[in-house]
Amino acid sequence: MRTLTYYVGTTIDGFIAGPGDEVDFYPVGGDLVDWFVSDIPDVLPTHVRARLGVADVANTRFDTVIQGRRTYEPALAAGITSPYAHLRQYVVSRSMTRSPDPAVRIVSGDALEAVRALKAEDGLGVYLAGGAALAGALLPEIDELVVKLYPVVAGSGVPLFTADFSPRHFALAGSRVFDSGVVVLTYTRAPGGAASA
Repeated sequence: MRTLTYYVGTTIDGFIAGPGDEVDFYPVGGDLVDWFVSDIPDVLPTHVRARLGVADVANTRFDTVIQGRRTYEPALAAGITSPYAHLRQYVVSRSMTRSPDPAVRIVSGDALEAVRALKAEDGLGVYLAGGAALAGALLPEIDELVVKLYPVVAGSGVPLFTADFSPRHFALAGSRVFDSGVVVLTYTRAPGGAASA
């Protein structure tokens, strides 16, 4: 069975984007970019992979990406209809009725059911690119969290998850500190997953 990994950047105070979906305040560079290139190029958008010289690197962790419409919108605004051309792409949306690209499949029904079907297939992992509402809806199926904790306090914005109160336990599986002050924390779902009463 494949795993679902929520790979996400967040501020110290738990926001993945500003109130207007801003993400340009995150410090990215140096050894953090080197890590993206060497360890996790699968999560880089295809046009970024090309700029960093890893366009032809084979996927090793993920072969599928799922994202919400708001996460997909910045690519569309930039004229990029297939931002992860090196992966199978799914966009969860109730408002998009047609895909702007044949390589992007729209999921308009139950996202949880769609992810369970994807996880039951053979292949590499499924990368959850966001956003908060989709991550909240898919929380019961998230097997791994890779959280890039940036040394920034935003004050307000889009939270890491938007979900009803339903505590889930995860176990710390690894951590790495970068020169920029970014800390990458990897968590795996704890046995049982849901918090005990």
